[in-house]
Formats: sequence, C-alpha cells, structure tokens
Amino acid sequence: MDGVLATGELRAHLIGARLAGTIATTREQSLGRYRLFAARDPRVLLGLDPEREWPLSALLRLMGRKCGVSVDPTHTSGPDMIDPDRTIAALDRFADRIGLAAGRAEPVLLGTGHPQALLEFYAGLADALSAAGCPVLTPAYGVRVDIATRFGVRTRALGYVRGVAMLRETGVRGASGAGGVHTHSPLPVRTVLAAAADAGGPLPGLVIGDHGWACGAGQLGIEAIALADSDDPAPFVGQAEGRLSEVVPLDDAVPAASYRPLMRYVLDRVGLSY
Repeated sequence: MDGVLATGELRAHLIGARLAGTIATTREQSLGRYRLFAARDPRVLLGLDPEREWPLSALLRLMGRKCGVSVDPTHTSGPDMIDPDRTIAALDRFADRIGLAAGRAEPVLLGTGHPQALLEFYAGLADALSAAGCPVLTPAYGVRVDIATRFGVRTRALGYVRGVAMLRETGVRGASGAGGVHTHSPLPVRTVLAAAADAGGPLPGLVIGDHGWACGAGQLGIEAIALADSDDPAPFVGQAEGRLSEVVPLDDAVPAASYRPLMRYVLDRVGLSY
C-alpha cells in the first residue's frame, strides 16, 4: 500500500492484517484482564489510579463502546472482535492531535512497551514531528529501571531508537531494535519525566505511546494519546476519566509491517511528510 490511503482501503487493511475485525486476542484473555482491572491489580492498571470503581459490567460496556467487543458476559470464549470503524474514527482523532502538536511545535515524548511490533510506527511519527519542528525528547538514556516481572525483578535500561523510548536488555546498545523488551510498567515514563524535570525541562506537551508509557503519563497530568488492544482496559478507562486524550483500539502485537499503512494514513491526514 503506497501513497495516500482511502478510508475503505484502510478498513480492508485493518481486517486483512487482523488489526481489527476478528483479532488474535481471545475473549478469555480479555475477560481475565477485565476482572483483574476490576480488582485493581497493578499488573493491568498500567500506572493508572482509577477515580471510581470499574466492575466487570461497567468495563464490558466501556470496551463495547470504545472497541466494539461483545458486552454479553456469557460470551466467554473464542477470538475477540474490534470494530474497524471505531479504529478508523479514533485513528482520525489521534492523527488530528499529532497535527496540532506539529502546528504548535510542541515537545513530544514517544515510548512503547511493544518495541517488536510498534517501534516503526512510532519512529515514523517521531521523524515527521521532528521535521515539523517538534523537539522529540530523549531524557534518561541508559538509566536503569527495576521492573517486576513474573520471574522476579529484572533490571532493564532505557534506550531510544529513532526518538522512540523503550526498555532494553542491559548491555544492549546501538541504533537497532535488538534487545527491546515488552513491558506494561509505568516506571519507564516516570523515570523519563523525572529526569526531564530534574534537568530543567522541557517536559512533553504530548506523550504518544501505549501501555504504561501512555497511562503513566496521563496519571501524572501529561496529555497522552495511545494505541491499545481489547485486553488492555486501562487506557480506555483513562480516556473515560479524562486522563488520556485519545485511544485507538487495535491488536497491538501483529507483525511490524502491518502498522506502516496506519503510520502513513496518520501523517497523510495531517499533511506531514514521511
């Protein structure tokens, strides 16, 4: 898919790549995460501290509105569904906020907990925003962060690839994406924002990311926009409670090449080059 994508072409791509429509995320996985969120399990809060209670019934209604998943609590198995029209509408609003950042030359921070899948998507945005005059922030490079995992506490290092922050295995350096690790933790964005503040700024006017990068920033009062899968209710709750500006529902773990048309669609919509 080269050139400007029409909405119909984008919709067909979302369904064909299983970014929306029938996705790989299972209903069992989503319901399990919703129950953990309702119990305020920190593993699925992603740094968010919800203002009110979110029982399973309320989460199902919210995720039905935002993603198009089934709101029927007796539907407990099979693949999950994301409505591609909801994805496109949210992606349009996501793009418009990026266009506003470019027009204002706002400092931006981009970070991902899914470097294997989403690095190239965010890197394209970072390149375009930098070319438009936005400072792309990269504080705390190389700083080590202790992350709790199911295997115990693991020490990771903050790194940047083409302006996109991620956690990496310690000892991995260079410009490639090698060593990038998956994380839901908000500790990386807290570390980055603290380093920026300690250095006298600037702080980001907008954080663009996923998982703890977006929710952690939003919880601290920094405007954030995000991509999120149907089994991650925290960003959608954050949006519902006013701490995230926009959340795009899609499968966040398909092959990296599948996100390129979305990156081009976003930048074409707001007239930024890539």
